[in-house]
Amino acid sequence: MHKSTVIGVEAKDTTTNKGLNSKLLETTWRHNKMASIMLVRDIMSKDVKVVRPDTSMKEVVATMNKFNIGSIIIVQSDRPVGIITERDILRRIVEPCLAPETLTARQIMTSPVLTISETASIEETAKLMARKRVKKLPVMDNGKLVGMITYTDIVAKVPTLLSLLEKLVRPQHRSY
Repeated sequence: MHKSTVIGVEAKDTTTNKGLNSKLLETTWRHNKMASIMLVRDIMSKDVKVVRPDTSMKEVVATMNKFNIGSIIIVQSDRPVGIITERDILRRIVEPCLAPETLTARQIMTSPVLTISETASIEETAKLMARKRVKKLPVMDNGKLVGMITYTDIVAKVPTLLSLLEKLVRPQHRSY
């Protein structure tokens, strides 16, 4: 356990004789360095649920509920062509009071879907999510869907990137 002694206005760690501010900077630097070294494949979810574009929205919602997931990937010929999130369902089905059994995934999905390589760094992924304002990215390896990464995966594993991703959770006025 580290002991701290107050010297003037700066606290010092008596085991290393370093100022706590410099220790904090070192820790932050190490976490940021880790984020640039850690890859998407290190923290992504590998069990991705998919449906076809002609799947009824009633079946899509049932699948999302069954597996307790907030999004699902739409694939055609084993390639992702879209994504449906809980927000898509609320805005495109629930709010306008449409019947899910009369709609297909193709009609509700967001397309084209933005993807990321499994070899991308976590820092690069966080920057892409912030820039494109997306919270979920399908992960690809040589053209094949291999996983999913979300902003909550990143925040849980690399909390120093929270400031980069915080604009994703701020309310924003959107026009659809």
